[in-house]
Amino acid sequence: MVLAYICAVLYFLGMGFIFLYSLAQGHLLVQFFKFRKTEKQVPHLIPNPWPKVTVQLPIYNELYVVERLIDAVAKLNYPSDLLQIQILDDSTDQTAELIQAKLLAYPNVNFQYLHRSNRQGFKAGALREALPSAEGEFVAIFDADFVPDPDFLIKALPYFSSLQVGMVQSRWTHLNQNYSILTQLQAFALDAHFLIEQSGRNQQGAFINFNGTAGIWRKTCILDAGNWEDDTLTEDLDLSYRAQRKGWKFVYRPEIESPAELPPILSAIKSQQFRWTKGGAECAVKHAGKVFKENHPLGIKFHAFAHLFNSTIFIAILLTSSCSIGLWWGVQLKVIPLELFWVSVISMIGFVLVAGVYLVSYLTAQQYSWKSIVGAVWKLPLFFSVSMGLALHNSQAVLEGLTGKKSPFIRTPKFNLEAGNVSLQANTYRLRALPMSTWLEGGMGLLFGGMVVLGIVYDNFLFLPFHGLLALGYSLVFISSFRTR
Repeated sequence: MVLAYICAVLYFLGMGFIFLYSLAQGHLLVQFFKFRKTEKQVPHLIPNPWPKVTVQLPIYNELYVVERLIDAVAKLNYPSDLLQIQILDDSTDQTAELIQAKLLAYPNVNFQYLHRSNRQGFKAGALREALPSAEGEFVAIFDADFVPDPDFLIKALPYFSSLQVGMVQSRWTHLNQNYSILTQLQAFALDAHFLIEQSGRNQQGAFINFNGTAGIWRKTCILDAGNWEDDTLTEDLDLSYRAQRKGWKFVYRPEIESPAELPPILSAIKSQQFRWTKGGAECAVKHAGKVFKENHPLGIKFHAFAHLFNSTIFIAILLTSSCSIGLWWGVQLKVIPLELFWVSVISMIGFVLVAGVYLVSYLTAQQYSWKSIVGAVWKLPLFFSVSMGLALHNSQAVLEGLTGKKSPFIRTPKFNLEAGNVSLQANTYRLRALPMSTWLEGGMGLLFGGMVVLGIVYDNFLFLPFHGLLALGYSLVFISSFRTR
């Protein structure tokens, strides 16, 4: 009986956190609709003359995509005498030779090749070490899996008309969105971030983040904020908060699109998710207390906390899902009153608000076509299911970040499957080892599948939809972890 009540208390604590998070998401949705009314406004001032720009390309062992990236940046529509392109190469394989051979095809483009003999500081270290030799007043950054729009610079630079603007971020779009269900679900998630969250935060003057790529920094902003630091796995989020806390303004423009590749297999997705969620938690430890003490409006502080601690949602999901089993048994054995069922239903309103955010972002990205409306019927529940199935994996990352456990920067493998040159199986960088958590995910799938069966057998449907989504999500994550082709 005591255990059942402990599960009930922990369950409602987790649901309370989810509800507060959903309030922040719901408010961002309101701000997004306000943003939509002004997003097509053209910046008032076109640079005259155009400034000198440095484009930085951080590279580490990118055999499959580096040539595509070089071809794309070589076609940037910008005065050649005002453009410097730095290739920051930390590669330890044949990527270095590929790059140098490719550069011979562009003798008239101002490429600067910088190769480090070690990866000290990883990406942040490469950016920091290259900055003194960056000649541009502005610094654009593109990761290896991006294919920049030729007009990216002339579209983004006008938004620096105010000297207070330190960074302009573009919206990621997707080169291989329709490759598989996994890539479609990733696009589903990223569109919510780029269409709703970034727009909603920027609309109200809240903290937003540089997304690590496809954005432009004012060089003096980087230096004023303390330059790139490598004490977190998300150097982009860290520098974003340091800069905005010093008073720099950031601008997000969703109409400036930057196409990129989505990881096509689950091991690559997990690697990316681990870095993002752990790095976010590390930045929360580093910045949340300082933001709280500083003189910011209460609403801005609330959204900053929701932003910095958003990865903690996975711990809340893991907690509520695990404790729902004890709560179910408590009701079944009549040691917990059935009225708690109705409380649990009310607490689920948080999921409804979050679902609304993802639904609007998906329909907006698909321009509200009939096909998108039909697609939302199955993509929304499947997205929630797989997201909950990643709760165990991502909770480990968040806990490590919150407790200060350090780990190396593991970059996401790139594939360039559109070129048709290399299969998933043959990719040199594919992560092949299965961690113990994968087997635990399989066990969680069986556990919640068993709870679905018990719910039907005993006519106790208290958590049937919840357990059903969990069973499906953990099972899909487990099975997909073995997919290599």
